[in-house]
This record gives sequence, C-alpha cells and structure tokens, in this order.
Amino acid sequence: MINKKIVKTGATLALALAITVPALSPTAATAKENSKIESVKFNGMKAPATIDEMVKTYTTATVDVKYSNGKVKTFPLSYNYLFKSEDKVATVKGEKIPAGTPIDVKGNPIKDPSSTDGKYFVSDAPDSNSLLMPIDGKLYMVTHYEYQTIDAAGQSAYGLVPASMSLTEMEQDKKTGELKPVKVEKIDFSAVNGLWIPCNGSLSPWNTHLGSEEYEPDARQFADPTSKTRSQVETFAQFYFGNKAKANPYFYGYTPEITVDKKGKASVVKHYSTGRFSHELAKVMPDNKTVFYGDDGGNTGMFMYIADKAKDLSAGTLYAAKFKQTGTENGGSGDLEWINLGHTTDKEVEKIIDSGITFNDIFETSDVPKEGFTAIKQYSYGKTEYLKLKPGKEKAAAFLETRRYAAMLGATTEFNKMEGLALNEKDKKVYIAISDQSKSMEKDSTGKDPADHIQLPKIKAGVTYQLDLQGGQKDSEGEAIHSSYVAPSMYGLVVGEDLPNADAYGNTANVDKVANPDNLSYSEAMRTLFIGEDSGAHTNNYVWAYNVDTKESNRILSVPAGAEATGLFAADDRNGFSYIFSNFQHPGDELDGKSVTAVNKDELLKAVDEQIGINKTGGIGYISGIPSLTKYNNGKYQKSLEIDKK
Repeated sequence: MINKKIVKTGATLALALAITVPALSPTAATAKENSKIESVKFNGMKAPATIDEMVKTYTTATVDVKYSNGKVKTFPLSYNYLFKSEDKVATVKGEKIPAGTPIDVKGNPIKDPSSTDGKYFVSDAPDSNSLLMPIDGKLYMVTHYEYQTIDAAGQSAYGLVPASMSLTEMEQDKKTGELKPVKVEKIDFSAVNGLWIPCNGSLSPWNTHLGSEEYEPDARQFADPTSKTRSQVETFAQFYFGNKAKANPYFYGYTPEITVDKKGKASVVKHYSTGRFSHELAKVMPDNKTVFYGDDGGNTGMFMYIADKAKDLSAGTLYAAKFKQTGTENGGSGDLEWINLGHTTDKEVEKIIDSGITFNDIFETSDVPKEGFTAIKQYSYGKTEYLKLKPGKEKAAAFLETRRYAAMLGATTEFNKMEGLALNEKDKKVYIAISDQSKSMEKDSTGKDPADHIQLPKIKAGVTYQLDLQGGQKDSEGEAIHSSYVAPSMYGLVVGEDLPNADAYGNTANVDKVANPDNLSYSEAMRTLFIGEDSGAHTNNYVWAYNVDTKESNRILSVPAGAEATGLFAADDRNGFSYIFSNFQHPGDELDGKSVTAVNKDELLKAVDEQIGINKTGGIGYISGIPSLTKYNNGKYQKSLEIDKK
C-alpha cells in the first residue's frame, strides 16, 4: 500500500460507518429461473459529487444477469458493513476490545502510551479479508489490520506498533445469505515473533489464509544503532516483547499462513523458505505448488516459488524475474527470464535466523565501486550499494536478503509499487497491479543506476498487467522449471490516465478510469477482475469490475474521501451465496492537501471527521445483491454456473 503522509488532526472518534442502500439478499436477487446463467455484466455508478456522497461507503451499481433462455434480469447492489476496526467486538481474555487492537506476545492488548486515559491502540487500516470455505459447517473470515497511522497524540505511529489479524466466525442467514459476525478473536502470532505490516493476502486452494509482511526492515540500516530502522524495530520489539533487545529485522518479511481447525482455533506459521522481501500478496496456482508474489515499494522485484509438495509451502525453490522489455504500448510489455535463487526449507532458514546472523555476516560492503563487488539498487536501502557475498552465505543471502541477492544475480529490481495479484484459472492468466508506473520503471536519464532493464512510459495512475502462464519453461541457466504455471512474459491490460491538471474534485487522474490499482480479486463465475484502488490520484477511491471478455471497466463501489479501498475478495460461492468483500482504511488521509473546489473542502473535512474520524478507524464489509452463481455441494467447489431452483 502507499505509505501516505500522516494527517495530524484532533479528530473525534468515529460516530458511525457511513453506508447507504439497504441490502438486497442474494436470494432476493436470484431469479426463479430453471435456466443456467450465461453471463454477468456490471453497470457502473457515477463518481460521488456531493459531500454526503464523498463521505459514504456506498454503491448504486447494478448487475445484469443473462440466462440461457434469453432473459436478462437486472439487480441492484448494496454495501453491508460488518464492523469498524474501532468497534469493541473482539474478545481477548474475557475483555471486549476494538477489533483493530493489536496484542503482545502474551496475548494482552497493547496500550497507547500517548493516550491520557489508558486506551489501547486501534488500527485504522483493515486490509485483507479471506472468507474461508465452510469448516465443520461454519464460516470464518481472516482480516488484516495493516498498520497504525497515528497515535492518540496525533503523531505518526506507522510501522512502530505491532500489527494484527482477527478471526471472525460468521452467522449466515440460510434464506438471504446475510452475514453477521458472532465471534471475533485476535490471532496469536507469538510462535513467530509477532506480525509486521500485513498488507494484502489470499485464500489458498487448501482453505488456509496466506498473509503478508511488507516493507521489511532493512538489516543493513538496522546494524547502525543511530538509524531510524534500528529505532523502528526496537520500538516494535518493546511493544510486542516488552524488551527492545529482542529486536531482529530478520524476524519479518515473509508469508504467514493461518490455518483454522474444526474447533475454530487459528494457528500460524511463517514460511521463511518463500524469501524475505516486501510481501504484498502470495497467490497460489492450480497445481497447489507454484506461487507468485508482489513486492511492494520502489526498486523491487518479481518472485515465483515452487513448492516441493502440493499444499505445503514449507520447502521449495525460489525464483526471481529478469524483465526484458519488448514494447511500450498500452502501458508496456516484456519477456520474463527466471533466475533460480536456490532451494531451502522453513526450518533451515529459521535455524539461520536463530543463530543470530546479521547483515554483515552475509555481505562485505564498499562505498565506492570496487573489484569483486557488485553494484545493485533495491528498495529497502534506496541507493546504489556495492556488495560482495561472503563465502558459504548463498542460502542466507537468497532467503534473508532475497531482493539484494536477486539483483546481484542479474534479476530486475526496478519495479515500482507492485501490489496485488489474481488468478484466472480457466484462461491460465495471472493479473498483477503496478499501482504507480514511474520512477525506477522509467528510463534512467542520469545513467548512474546499476541497471536499467525497465524503460516504460510514466503513468502515475498505474497499470494492471496480464501474465500468460505456460509449462515447459527453463530458467536462466537452461534448467527445467518444474511447473505448468510459469509466466514467460507480461503486458499491460488496464491502463490509468493521468490528467495534466487536477479537476474540481482534486483528482489528478481520469475519474472514469482505474487509478493506482492495488487489491485484485478474480471471479471465475463472473469472468470479472475486481480492482480496488489505493489512489492519491482520486480523491475518493473506488472498486472496479473489469470484464475480461468485453474489456469493459465499471465503478461499483466508492469509499470515503482520502480512504483506500482494501480487503477485496470475491467469493463466488459460500453455501450457495456470492459476495464481494471490500474494506476502507485511513479515511480523510491527505485530504487537506488536495485542491478541491467543486465542494467546500473545509466542510468535507469536517464531515469526514465527524461522521467517521480522520485516520481513526476503518470499515470491514461486503457488497451484496449478487445472484447465486455456483453451488457448494458435499464440501466441493462446483463451477456449475447453475442458479438455485426455487
């Protein structure tokens, strides 16, 4: 996600989550037809135009359903919130606390030391949602709370406070499909040293939640006791362990996997073998072994992991891509050459971490070009480095300093704001969001960067790319890659449009096109790619429905001004009902710096502050009104596209 400038304000606590339009249940939206559904088409909504609309999370979009008998029926969509991150719905040691409150290593809620009345921290940044397939007849949702924007004193708390996830048990109305939270619990990360900035996530094919830890703390900077990184990780450790001496940057930057058992108890492992970088999201392919990753930030890479065994990410081989540009049309295109970084297991990497290894144990460094040293540039350090690998440290470099090692081997570390991924299983395609195509993805005009693989047009509004998947591929050394889901190339699919000047609502990108794509989720049944925005270019962020057959994009949800649309998750079938989950986080953020003239900006800020609270809370909810598209029979996911007969 975009790490936005913190808005310092004395905002009041949120009074309510603004929503409109009463929900139309999936049952009510399901026609009494005996025909199969042939196609689904979303009809978009207008951009918000009034202060009232700009403060709400709402939709006025509709969906057309065409049946095999030729009939077309139109159904309205509506937005339903489940809870806010500030709502006291989570139970911890018998106490009701806000859903977004983090817990420490002992499972206690973490107090905000800047609070004058002893209140807990409450994250304003709910992100990823995974609605698991039914477990022993029950529905559960895992939700991320990505970070804490400000503390009670209005000061930046970003990256200083341990992050958290919650597990929500849902009650589903058997007739209407309406979801209600009946139990919310905080997930215990004490076995894996806590949780660092969990951004997006995904549901694995084997019904576990795959989380993330982005913006991994830089271990080279951590070695300097006067650095901001050292201070950040020590502050985190003090809050989590109660002891800053336990701070270790190598604890963080991986893929956490959350498993929920039949009793509704969540357990956590971190997959150290998947590499350490700015994990935005892990998306597993249909073979249950191949995984693609987003690496968020500037000067980042693209990574692929192939597990040794299906449905088991504890051991495998990690690859990094080298981008070979082939064109600049429609955003851009390039071939991908995959470089083998090595093979390992979670246990091997964890043993290296527990040995107390440091950055200086892995690399020699130089401040200037030097024989035997490789020049690289990558996100966590931000400037050119001259590195030499110490003997026997290949495995430590590959899995603890993944991006650095990849760059040293020739992989591309020039991607900028690489965000969410989604899979189109039928067509064997992966979609990946580049939220802001600029900076390191432009041609290096200085000639000083160590590499310049990517020289694409500057598109601040971003590009969603498509990767076609194939088997029979070989790596950079000519060795076979044992997967049928390797991407040999990528090319632009949905392209944003920057404006020369801001419009009257403060938008610097075309409001009728996707800007700064972030969350992606694909519906096989609807043949639709859903795109959620993390856009500084749009004053209100949106969720879009992009039909992969018609190539049409339609706006289907608007979130409050300054907020980001997160937690996007399309559930084609949960006990016969379909949902599109979407949250909002950090409402009102950066709004004061926008050039808004169409409405009174002071009144808009006041409305956000009073109705929601600027950077105080976030909302978790879903879009309903979608006809039942698939059936869930005997625990198996059926892609029948057959509606329920009434």
